[in-house]
Amino acid sequence: MKIVSLFSGCGGLDLGFEKAGFEIVWANEFDRTIYETYRYNHPHTVLNTSDIRKLKDSDIPDCDGIIGGPPCQSWSLGGKCLGLDDERGRLVFDYIRIVKAKRPQFFIMENVPGMIAPRHIQAFEQFLYLFRAAGYRVKYELLNAADFRIPQDRLRIFIVGIRADIINDYFFPAKVSETPITLLQAISDLKTQPTAYLNEEVNQNYDGILNHDYYSGGYDAKFMARNRVRGWHELSFTIQAQAKNEPLHPQAPKMVYVSQNERRFAVGHEKEYRRLSVRECARIQTFPDHFRFIYSDVKDGYKMVGNAVPPRLAYYLALSIKDCLTLYNNKINRFRRNL
Repeated sequence: MKIVSLFSGCGGLDLGFEKAGFEIVWANEFDRTIYETYRYNHPHTVLNTSDIRKLKDSDIPDCDGIIGGPPCQSWSLGGKCLGLDDERGRLVFDYIRIVKAKRPQFFIMENVPGMIAPRHIQAFEQFLYLFRAAGYRVKYELLNAADFRIPQDRLRIFIVGIRADIINDYFFPAKVSETPITLLQAISDLKTQPTAYLNEEVNQNYDGILNHDYYSGGYDAKFMARNRVRGWHELSFTIQAQAKNEPLHPQAPKMVYVSQNERRFAVGHEKEYRRLSVRECARIQTFPDHFRFIYSDVKDGYKMVGNAVPPRLAYYLALSIKDCLTLYNNKINRFRRNL
């Protein structure tokens, strides 16, 4: 089945669908700091780099499915929560416009949980209405990546639409395992010390582990307001898109409580505190080690990794879509044989 990917980023969602047997034929990404990474890791996909608002229906190939996650900053409860008052929030309408024009068999749209928060629920319900008006039966679910053998707590909302003429129920994938994958299992074999970067250009002539770089900038008061360390036998905190907000490596002790709005590093262990490297974050996101992130600014590496849908979660979503459409096609084939 042929897939169009919108707001593709580095292609985490795409990677999971490819593993499940789908073909990503065309992708759109407007951020120029991502182009090289996407093209390197998805060499058989046509990457379009136009502003999605300027895309014509004829620019996009016909397809069986559309996948993608419009920018989340407008909906994140950790940001300004501008929703549709932010031009990035209104890009959801372009996603809907393209789904309506291309009429694929299905679509998947991903975003942060803030999209269904009380302050945004009216906009969210508008999106659902427009998808249904475009001819789709729509379901949505808040999924935690940890339920799909991914070593982090990561809640995201997924909207799935199946074209109305495909008479078959869609079911979101069930939890894969009750036993979490820990940081020990995910990154403990990465024993080489990563390279620290602040604002200098990253040297990507790696001798060993790709992208084993970390941001060495300071920690602001908001970051120091709560513990940022999870232990080796725990899940990671959510991998972030901003370098300054990344979780800290489990080699350090938990941060010490001072007050409701302040934690500090444990005395005598200050040098053990560092952010997870880009590769460690990629591991936690379930990117394979051969997936190469290309950047000159380490902050761009974190952005690509943190904004991505974990490929393993994308894989299970892709399988759930395949199950739905396979059952439908089997019904159609049985009906035709009985004519």
